[in-house]
Amino acid sequence: MGTGKQQRLRVLSSRLTVELLPEEAVGSALTRAWWALVRGPEGLTVIHEVPDTPDPTGAVELWAGLYGENAHELDMPGMLVALLEPLGRAGVPVFVASTFDSDVVLVPVARFEEAERALKAAGHEVVGGH
Repeated sequence: MGTGKQQRLRVLSSRLTVELLPEEAVGSALTRAWWALVRGPEGLTVIHEVPDTPDPTGAVELWAGLYGENAHELDMPGMLVALLEPLGRAGVPVFVASTFDSDVVLVPVARFEEAERALKAAGHEVVGGH
């Protein structure tokens, strides 16, 4: 069931990763090029940029970020679900952080093209490269 809320999504230029840091490591998170910091009972979840140098171990999971360019009020229903529904139907994993105006939806870099196809098929516009 779609919401009919087509959105323009900008592909973020940086590759991102998601980490859970223990409470005592909060200070180190502030030295990174972070996009979102969310404190929970289990620690601090950090979405941050990954340096351009490749990780030879492959241990860092890379995510592509899509940012909704349709700013909306906090109480606007259906904006996020309009993005998550087609991605869920396509079986693409997501990680989400919300901002005051919109949402940052992360998809695994390896699944980006699949995510882009699903979003476009649902009527969304995806701009920028990955």
